Amino acid sequence: MSEKKSNKTLEIHRNEKGQRILSGKEWLFVVIVGLAGQLIWCVENTWYPNFVYAKIAPDASIISWMVALSALSSTFGCFVWGTLGDRLGKRRPQMLIGYAAWGITVILFGLTEYFDHSDMTMLTILVVAGDCIMSFIGAMANDSGFIAWTTDITEEGNRGKMGAVVAVLPVAGTILGGLLFGKIIEKIDYFKFYIVLGIFLALMSVGVHFMVKDAPDVVPNRDPKGFWHQVFSVFDFSLLQKNKLMKDICLIFSVYFIGFQMYFSHLTNFLVYTQGYSTGNAGLVLGLPLIAALPFTFLCSKYLDNGKFYNIMYISVAITIIGLLLTWIPVTIVTCLGIFLFGTGYMCIYQALMVMLKNCMPESMHGQSEGIRQIFYVVIPMCVGTPIGSFLIKHFGYAMKNEYGVAGYSANWVVFIAAALWMPLTFIPITKAKKDYLEHLRNIENNEQ
Repeated sequence: MSEKKSNKTLEIHRNEKGQRILSGKEWLFVVIVGLAGQLIWCVENTWYPNFVYAKIAPDASIISWMVALSALSSTFGCFVWGTLGDRLGKRRPQMLIGYAAWGITVILFGLTEYFDHSDMTMLTILVVAGDCIMSFIGAMANDSGFIAWTTDITEEGNRGKMGAVVAVLPVAGTILGGLLFGKIIEKIDYFKFYIVLGIFLALMSVGVHFMVKDAPDVVPNRDPKGFWHQVFSVFDFSLLQKNKLMKDICLIFSVYFIGFQMYFSHLTNFLVYTQGYSTGNAGLVLGLPLIAALPFTFLCSKYLDNGKFYNIMYISVAITIIGLLLTWIPVTIVTCLGIFLFGTGYMCIYQALMVMLKNCMPESMHGQSEGIRQIFYVVIPMCVGTPIGSFLIKHFGYAMKNEYGVAGYSANWVVFIAAALWMPLTFIPITKAKKDYLEHLRNIENNEQ
């Protein structure tokens, strides 16, 4: 049994129970297109900070500004591009144009290395602006394009598997980015590396043309008051007022990822400058434990398809805390164990939250709903967690110098302990979400009776 709309839309297949299923070719689309985007986000999250320390200045406040303002930029991009996608009822054009434009912005960011270092204020502005432009365009390709597309092509009964893949992709990007990119940077240095990435994204855009098709059952959602009214209408958060469970999920996103952002943007610099690993070996120490963590996401998918979200989230927070308490210890095997544990916790809670959120999203607002997620998953954590981490580094961090002899500080044990002390707060919104979910189920049962 199948439904077909046009040669530019996916053919929908259903099993004997009427549930939508995706073909192997469609899963290949998801993996290739999604992984391409996550490799670039890996570069921004892990190698952009290392680039700043190596080529600009070892100043955690520069990274803090980059993280906070690029978070705002990518979120605004999600609303703009997500609204456009909702109005068109299509995601393919955004991915097609977005990946090519994304590649150009990556190359432009690399050019900041060659600007005059005597005026550090102007150089900082250029670096931060370059990251913001890259993030705004990246939101077109990945968040309001690819992520919204994965919601379009799935339904509630099969989102556990999709949630597992979507949760694995950022980690797979971090693994490949850690294992490969560190060694590549050692060989060819940063700017040539950024050129390679730009060309890769341009080729990815060509791949999108041949591989990606829109879901045929997405109905265009056009606000009669116009595009910009539709963009800014989301900021009244009326959707969250009407949808209590979606609000709970967003709060869990915020609380957990505030703790995550305290240390994650500084993790590569911690491994290189505090722990003393080379750039390539730092990638191995980061990447190999995350490979070991990957199987747990597929184990989680079975539980998530059966609605067992909350035990997974409780366990995820607990092992994240244990991992953070181990990561800073300067013994390679212990550091790797810590990264494995907080990596597993991050993957599993992200997977659970993404599946729950996709199930809560209104069918006509998949693109704009991604913008709401960005506020709680990206903007709030990056604007709160990252500055806390930067403050701790500047006042309690490890004194060091970069390759130009510029002095500064890198992360040490204080950042990981602070994040570990923050993480238990996540139990509060998880417990609230569980209570509201059970109340929701009781109301459904009462209405049926």
